Amino acid sequence: KSGTGLDLPLALNILILSGQLRQEDTAKILFAGELSLSGKLRPIPGIINIVEIAKAQGFTSVILPYKNLTQASLVKGIDLYGAKSLSEVFQHLKGQKIIPSYHPNQTPDVVKNTKTEVLEHIYGQEQAKRALIIATAGHHNLLISGPPGTGKTMLANTILSLLPPLTIEEQIEVTKLYSLSGLTHDVIKERPFRNPHHTASPSSIIGGSGSGNETSPGEISLAHRGVLFLDELPEFQRNVLEALRQPLEDHKITITRARAKSTFPANFILIGTMNPCPCGYYGDPTHECTCTPAQVQNYQKKLSGPLLDRIDLQLTVKKVKNSDLTKSNDVVKNTETELARQKIALATKLQRTRYDNSAFYNSMLSSYETSHLEITPAAKALLEQASDKLNLSARSYFKLLKVARTIADLENKSVIQPEHLAEALQYRI
Repeated sequence: KSGTGLDLPLALNILILSGQLRQEDTAKILFAGELSLSGKLRPIPGIINIVEIAKAQGFTSVILPYKNLTQASLVKGIDLYGAKSLSEVFQHLKGQKIIPSYHPNQTPDVVKNTKTEVLEHIYGQEQAKRALIIATAGHHNLLISGPPGTGKTMLANTILSLLPPLTIEEQIEVTKLYSLSGLTHDVIKERPFRNPHHTASPSSIIGGSGSGNETSPGEISLAHRGVLFLDELPEFQRNVLEALRQPLEDHKITITRARAKSTFPANFILIGTMNPCPCGYYGDPTHECTCTPAQVQNYQKKLSGPLLDRIDLQLTVKKVKNSDLTKSNDVVKNTETELARQKIALATKLQRTRYDNSAFYNSMLSSYETSHLEITPAAKALLEQASDKLNLSARSYFKLLKVARTIADLENKSVIQPEHLAEALQYRI
């Protein structure tokens, strides 16, 4: 026994063994729920997985805590009965007071993210805003470097206003993870945005031991289908950063403990920010850097080459003049985010059509699949020239192609052109 979900089944078995219930009363019904000392039924984590297994094993119905009904109703094709106490379950099985089968009024809503940070709130930083749009459209990882006060954190927060809403299938995926973690008994309808502090432990980021022999999802899995924002990336522990390498490549994480092994999905957009040095002002023409060359080098080396290789878009932002911060352009102010959303929606549609998958993006292409993308001879020649001059790794080579493909999708072009590749190169130099 692990966890409290078997409380209700154990209590019903006692009632059967004592002759108060018949064995046939419980046929083809799966029971799950935690019991309080007063006999009240409490909600349990992981209810979606339980109902899915019940359906797969041929059960016709599930009796579960009333507060678990909303999440459980995401699984179709099986009858659900929500009870508030052991007494209600007993009376239902005896036929004395039947619990009505749960029928939600409608299918789960597709909800847009309603975040306050939008592109119009950011003055200047045009290249950074363009990088955000590309990252959102193709689900590419992004690293923003620059001195304090350049709006790096604000830029990262803006991505939620650009992300398309969760599909019904994605809602189920994300809700499962949050249910397993015991973080909610409701349906998750907005894309996750996880922002752990740099002092977070490795197990909280990657995942670790849960109750009993179980493992629980970490921040990288709770960010599934959304964004993992790591502010001041070099400040995170080295083992945490290196542990990101596998999920960034495979979009899943396997957690192995002494008595348990679990694999959780971890398909997220990584957005990292960093200062160029410990004091933050290396290369800033308006502020003197107080770091020694060795300190700057050691700070930047905290991000290993293999980790940086897995980040598709990398750019440096500079401060915007204070005099430009109060400028206003009403035409742009009213349309910038909406135009970006339209382009992203177009790119998303093109990707779903091309890959025949509603949850597949350019960033998820394998090296083999990437090599078969349509590209003009001129763009191909530019790619080869850049690869030789910049001594790109094979991973960087293919990431360039993926980013160029996303840029082409934003422009509604079926073939990668030289200009698409040239723009993608700006984020690798």
